Amino acid sequence: MVEHAGRSRIVFRRSLIAKNPRSVAAQVFVLEVVVVVLLVLGAILALVLESRRNSDTEAKNRSVAVAETFAHSPGLLDALKSPNPTAILQPITEATRQQAGVDFIVVMNTQGIRYTHPLPDRIGKQFVGTIGPSLAGHIYTESVHGPLGHEVQAVVPVNAPDGSVAGLVSAGLKVNNVTAVGNRQLPLILGIGAAAVAVATTGTALIARRVKRQTHGMDPVELARMYEHHNAVLHAVREGVVIVGQDGRLLLANDEARELLGLPAEAEGLHLSELRDLDPDIAELLLSGRVVTDELHRAGVRLVAVNQRPTDPDSRKMGTVTTIRDSTELLALSGKAEVAGKRLAMLYEAGIGIGTTLDVERTAEELARVAVPGFADFVTVDLADPVLQGDEPGGGAINLRRTAVHGITDDHPFYPRGRLIAFIPSTPMAQGFDSGRSQVVPDLSVAHGWHAQDLETTRRILDHGVHSLITTPLQARGIVLGVVNFWRSQKPEPFDDEDRSLAEELVARAAVSIDNARRYTREHAMAATLQRSLLPRALPDQSALEVAHRYLPAHSGVSGDWFDVIPLPGSRVALVVGDVVGHGLHAAATMGRLRTAVHNFSALDVPPDELLGYLDELANRIDQEETDSGTGTGVTGATCLYAIYDPISRLCTIATAGHPPPALVSPDGSVVFPELPTGPPLGAGGMPFETALVQLAEGTQIVLYTDGLIEERTRDFDVGMELLRAALSYRGREPEEHCRAVLDALLPANPQDDVALLIAKTRVLGPERVAEREVPFDPAAVADIRAWSAATLDAWGLTDLAFATELVLSELVTNAIRYGSAPVRVRLLRDRSLICEVSDGSNTSPHLKYAATTDEGGRGLFLVAQLTQHWGTRYSPQGKIIWAEQPFPASVRNLAAQRQEAPATVPLTSP
Repeated sequence: MVEHAGRSRIVFRRSLIAKNPRSVAAQVFVLEVVVVVLLVLGAILALVLESRRNSDTEAKNRSVAVAETFAHSPGLLDALKSPNPTAILQPITEATRQQAGVDFIVVMNTQGIRYTHPLPDRIGKQFVGTIGPSLAGHIYTESVHGPLGHEVQAVVPVNAPDGSVAGLVSAGLKVNNVTAVGNRQLPLILGIGAAAVAVATTGTALIARRVKRQTHGMDPVELARMYEHHNAVLHAVREGVVIVGQDGRLLLANDEARELLGLPAEAEGLHLSELRDLDPDIAELLLSGRVVTDELHRAGVRLVAVNQRPTDPDSRKMGTVTTIRDSTELLALSGKAEVAGKRLAMLYEAGIGIGTTLDVERTAEELARVAVPGFADFVTVDLADPVLQGDEPGGGAINLRRTAVHGITDDHPFYPRGRLIAFIPSTPMAQGFDSGRSQVVPDLSVAHGWHAQDLETTRRILDHGVHSLITTPLQARGIVLGVVNFWRSQKPEPFDDEDRSLAEELVARAAVSIDNARRYTREHAMAATLQRSLLPRALPDQSALEVAHRYLPAHSGVSGDWFDVIPLPGSRVALVVGDVVGHGLHAAATMGRLRTAVHNFSALDVPPDELLGYLDELANRIDQEETDSGTGTGVTGATCLYAIYDPISRLCTIATAGHPPPALVSPDGSVVFPELPTGPPLGAGGMPFETALVQLAEGTQIVLYTDGLIEERTRDFDVGMELLRAALSYRGREPEEHCRAVLDALLPANPQDDVALLIAKTRVLGPERVAEREVPFDPAAVADIRAWSAATLDAWGLTDLAFATELVLSELVTNAIRYGSAPVRVRLLRDRSLICEVSDGSNTSPHLKYAATTDEGGRGLFLVAQLTQHWGTRYSPQGKIIWAEQPFPASVRNLAAQRQEAPATVPLTSP
């Protein structure tokens, strides 16, 4: 608008300039001076270039002449053939160079090796230039950058009597010396040019003065022509121009101004108050004389933009020039632009407001909230039921579940959230879902196919004022996941095709987020299922510990935390807790592999440090295998704590691989975190693991946990440990109560990591349930052991097991004495079964085998295996222990069941 006003003012000013011939003469004068100066400078430039070209030509000719003269000089061929050409030629070339007025004369062989040069250090080096044409017998001139700088040189062949080229001579001048000749002529040329400029300028000035005097009384024909041109431009522009004098009279109005303001043809010269058809608002503005810029006013049915400025700001007596532009269409376009801006803002809001979580229902609610109230008054989102479970919709009839409902009011007439809806084929919802195209219903009152769905509900929706609908299929990656319904009630205009495009773009943005959430839901469910299948479903029966446990998956997905309680021979129990870094299927699968490995390694009955060593080797092997396969998803980090509790000695042996230490809660309620030897995480390799022995009082609770319990974004590790200590510092709590208290005190509302918690309260296998004795290292002692075992079992009420136990002990003690070494000891344990242990000082392990019919021995362990439920070997620092386990008779088990206690609680006495 300002630009148009500026153009009008320029046209007006040009008409004023036409009245001032002095300005025209001045311009002509300046132009003539510039032309003369350019011509003179061009002539000077031509002279300079010609002078320098002549200097270059002269330099080349002089170089050729000197080089040819020296090349044909007598004795040159003999000097070239002499043993030391340089000694002969160097003084001659230097003397000749000074007399000939060149900068250098160089004599060289046919390979371009210099014999002479003004710079002695350059003798014997390769000539800088082109010698090929001269070797062919030609004279060659060129400009090169040589040792002396930028040079013009000529190369001439030295011909032998037989016509061959025996050597080369080059002579030349430096370019600086060549141009010096032309530079000496430059002052003369410039002086002549300056004189020419002075003469031309003086002549032009005299002519300009004459032109000024002549144009002062300009020809009326010329003046009339200038005003005609001004008038033609003024009335051709598509912008109204109005000039008002100080007295309020209209001095000028072009055709566009007359049309916009409705002025009569004879309006010029009249006072603005006399113009009856002029809008009063416009008349007041024109008479006010105030400065305005793009001010909008009504002019009849038009909306015009007005710019107004004074014609002469420096004069007290001044009028105003006003430009007027029709902005009616611009207003309509601005209205459409405003609508488009609002829609772009809604799409932007959808881009940042939809898909903030990987939850299908939450994403559907975000879509509904974005569209209300800017686009629709109510929004309902209906998804196929499998989508909510993370699956894709199947073929055939599809039932949609109402997932989100949002509107301008809380009370709405639509189906409630969570309802499963079977839309009939005539409804827009079914048609949109089946076809994958949006359905626009401008008037719901006449949409009979929609009415047929549910007469009562559709009547209630219409009574609520809802009158228009767009149903858009929610489609992602070629799969229709559901439909989104946009309803209007308070907005009077029905939905149209432009609304359809906006609805489709809005839903398309949400569809990707919903599909991502669906896929995440499926993967999360798969990972959770896998992890649940890998975690212990029930803890094994054992008497050494009273165990309570908790496992809570992370809010954002499953992880690799696990725990285990593993019964070991000799009534001992192993406690395990571990953590694999990361989330998802890979972490869960890695956890399963490590947990299975722990079970297998524990069957070897090795100490905790050895077991962690085996586990570390396995983690390294997994990393290597997956690195070699190119998957790059090995064990990125895993920690583990393995502890063995012996209820007889009350010793707990603990080893850790980068895992937090356990908490030990004594019966009086005090809590300590034992200092354990620090071991590297699994897979780090290179460092051995160490064990720590802790003596535990009966009733002590061992608390094992993963770092997800104590580490949290809002607190430090030490703070978490102190919170754990405070939560456990209560006397008289059982493990189950401690589990609840710890989780309530430390677990955040939405945990970002898995949490595994295992609390075990120690029990003691008292002396009344243990019988042991040392065996003399003599085969005759076997009979005494059999009698002792029979008496012990009779005292324990296990007479039914006496015969099998005597045979087992006979074989084991005989083997220890025959193949082992002293000392030999026998121990009987009555726990949930009868356990017989025979230890000796040898590390040689027996092996079960089938004896041949001709073998005299080799059947002892076979008998032991047949008479017992389990048997095996474990090693100790003092040697090895062979153990065998027998189940209790049915009468003993029934008695324990009637008393609702383990068989180990039957009162017994030691022999």
